[in-house]
Amino acid sequence: MIAFPRLDEFDRAILEILQRDNTTSQRTIGEAVNLSAPAVQRRIKRMTEDGVIRANVAVVDPSAVGRSITIFVEVEVISETAAQIEEAKRQFASTPEIQQCYYVTGEADFVLVIVVASMNDYEALTRRLFFGNNNVKKFRTFVAMDRVKVGMEVPTRM
Repeated sequence: MIAFPRLDEFDRAILEILQRDNTTSQRTIGEAVNLSAPAVQRRIKRMTEDGVIRANVAVVDPSAVGRSITIFVEVEVISETAAQIEEAKRQFASTPEIQQCYYVTGEADFVLVIVVASMNDYEALTRRLFFGNNNVKKFRTFVAMDRVKVGMEVPTRM
């Protein structure tokens, strides 16, 4: 586990603003949290270098790029040797249709969030990822009917 530096209230307030809109100017952030723009810049730089801020990305609506179907998949593997789990992690992480992959406890070993354009695309993906993998015992599919809340914001206040 990575040891992160302790975050003070200024850091947490900056993170809240950046999670809502990472294009907010440092001057605007500074005014909101009562710091100068250079102080905000130093804090953002430190949090980025320390790995607290992992990426600055654009959040794209999947429907806008023709991927309107969101699917959740529970995957159960046959053997959980370290090598086989690492191979599954590598395979899932390198598959573009998989937005998120979690190695979990419980009946399933992995939970995946997948976006596809059609059920035919999902069927082809299952053939490649699951039916073509001798270590996949079973998988269970849940198709989202509506995207009620989607986001990556992490509460920063204790």
